[in-house]
Amino acid sequence: MSVGRPRGCPQTDMNTFRRFILVVGLAILGSISLQAQTSLAGLDGTRVNIESQRGKVVVLAVGASWLPLSDKQAEFTNALARKYAGKNVVFYFVATDSTNPRSKNFASNEMIQKFVASTKLSVPVLRDSDGAATLKQFEVEQLPSFVILDKTGKQAGEAFGGIDPKFDITVPISKVIDRSLAN
Repeated sequence: MSVGRPRGCPQTDMNTFRRFILVVGLAILGSISLQAQTSLAGLDGTRVNIESQRGKVVVLAVGASWLPLSDKQAEFTNALARKYAGKNVVFYFVATDSTNPRSKNFASNEMIQKFVASTKLSVPVLRDSDGAATLKQFEVEQLPSFVILDKTGKQAGEAFGGIDPKFDITVPISKVIDRSLAN
């Protein structure tokens, strides 16, 4: 008995079936990939789905412990967190430091905790092991940046990219947060 195409099944039907299986498989992989992008690990290992916090405005300070301007970003983040304390706003610092010890941008959790202590960063820290998920998903073109998600979990405007230490970036960020809270 030979193994091959089932009896009475034309080759075109078999090709259609194979394409269908391929499309379904890719759709499943795509949904898994999207979920992985929105879920990041905290330094304590707990996972946080940043887009599932419906009803809250979410502010992501996307940076890296090794960036010189991340100290200033931590200062701005703390100021915003104090300003919106008790309001429906959640803040996270997303560390894009690599988890690969061979990378020049490597930082262990302990190294990031030292950064948190030295900058007195007052918000939870999430890890995106090389920034790929966060940078791609929220179209972040440079670090450090700020991303704001409205109460529906959608991005509220473009990312605030780059930090000029002489410019108070909290003013335009506050305007977007206030607008998102009002809607």
